[in-house]
Amino acid sequence: MTDIVNQKLIPDPDLQDIQHTHIEPSQGWVALQLKELWRFRELLYYLTWRDIKVRYKQTILGVLWAIIQPVVSMVIFNLIFGRVARLGPEGIPYAPWNFAGLVPWLLFAGSLSATAGSLVGSSHLITKVYFPRLVIPISSTLSGVVDFGIQLLILFGMLFFFPVQPTLTGMLLLPGFVLLALITALGVGLWLSALNVQYRDIRYIVPFLVQIWFYATPIVYTSQKLEEPWRTLIGLNPMAGVTEGFRWALIGTDPPGTMIFISVAVSVLILVTGAFYFRRMEKNFADVI
Repeated sequence: MTDIVNQKLIPDPDLQDIQHTHIEPSQGWVALQLKELWRFRELLYYLTWRDIKVRYKQTILGVLWAIIQPVVSMVIFNLIFGRVARLGPEGIPYAPWNFAGLVPWLLFAGSLSATAGSLVGSSHLITKVYFPRLVIPISSTLSGVVDFGIQLLILFGMLFFFPVQPTLTGMLLLPGFVLLALITALGVGLWLSALNVQYRDIRYIVPFLVQIWFYATPIVYTSQKLEEPWRTLIGLNPMAGVTEGFRWALIGTDPPGTMIFISVAVSVLILVTGAFYFRRMEKNFADVI
């Protein structure tokens, strides 16, 4: 017969001070918890660096793609819209004027496309470990800065060749226009990335949205030919304020004026609403993705 021994569990005093973290899904319209996001800043750095390396991994031309795409686009636009349709500004060479609009647009379009599909592409992380999910779309948005830096150097070379002299005031305000493009891409990307987890056909909508947005932005044509109040109202498109601000800062076109304030307001509104919607939906990401 097997002896039955009553055992009593004695608590170990060495384990009394161990803290346990209980993770529960968020309820309702929760706060953004930016302090927690700051705690995971190293993860943000590594994910951004990962996206940059993946961008050029197993490619033939590598970083040259960051030069080929805008240069070829600029040449085509220069022939069609600059010389044939004559949609450019008067008294300013079309090539550097168009390239000054293409550089921030490519930063926005690339960041938006990467951010929209970032959650689905990182599903292996979301389902296995906890971290602020906002880290993923933010890292995808920032990964396009390297390409932007290369293209900006090409733009400065074109300004020296033609030549076009940037103003000191414009150069000081240039980072603000870059930040506005990134904020717009992140805000729209937060909406689309959260929706893409639930509805996978969002990935088919993104290229179509980017194409429409391109023609709604004064890149191949100038907004200076628009009469008021239409030139001001086009600022409802935040990228209109970015492109016009870039050209004013580097080429010396007319300042964007009231347009830029409207673009900033719309961009911040998109970012704030996108961030809160993202936080509201993230409790379901691990179950649905």
